[in-house]
Amino acid sequence: MAYHKTLPIFFFFAFLTIYFVITAEAASFQVRNNCPYVVWAAAYAPGKPGGGKRLNRGDIWIVVSDPGTIQARIWGRTNCNFDASGRGRCQTGDCNGLLECKSYGRAPNTLAEYALKQYANQDFIDISVIDGFNIPMEFSSASGQCSRVIRCTGDIIGQCPGQLRMDGACNGPCPMLKTEEHCCNSGNCGPTPLSMFFKQRCPDAYSYPKDDPTSLFTCTSGTNYNVIFCP
Repeated sequence: MAYHKTLPIFFFFAFLTIYFVITAEAASFQVRNNCPYVVWAAAYAPGKPGGGKRLNRGDIWIVVSDPGTIQARIWGRTNCNFDASGRGRCQTGDCNGLLECKSYGRAPNTLAEYALKQYANQDFIDISVIDGFNIPMEFSSASGQCSRVIRCTGDIIGQCPGQLRMDGACNGPCPMLKTEEHCCNSGNCGPTPLSMFFKQRCPDAYSYPKDDPTSLFTCTSGTNYNVIFCP
């Protein structure tokens, strides 16, 4: 009888141990809006709950991601209107009309992308403008073991090529033109004059799908991060 009484207690403490180990290794992303306008922040990774939040200027939203998270994105949406149930639409970055995103956002949108605790116990982080640009962004480490800072703050909207121009944003050549040279569906492509437009203004950002050498960065797993709109 004593054995059966103590067994649940054992599993309870085992659960707590596992929970706190996972929590301790999770990465925290502090999302801050420094823009002089409202940004509706969004976050999503496949198989994860996702989320979204209205951020007035100076507001902060904390996103927590578990180790092993892949293909995750944080982005900002502009000119949104939502009803009391959290349904509506955004001019840029909309995610199927939901305040709390359960899918990736619609182009054009500036993306902070990450995969946590991957090869060699590293996080992989980047800013991507392959899907276009709607808000200036900084993606940086907030932990002492890594000092990485990635920025994309060029005047992309103001100087956007005519075929990519949209209200309040500059679309990416792939989502706009849908051609093989820009989308690289075959896995073999190079920079184009349109991707170079983005690269010249945001040298640290992904400008086309094979832009890894100059645009993909790493930090040791366990690092926390900042994502800043209008740094």
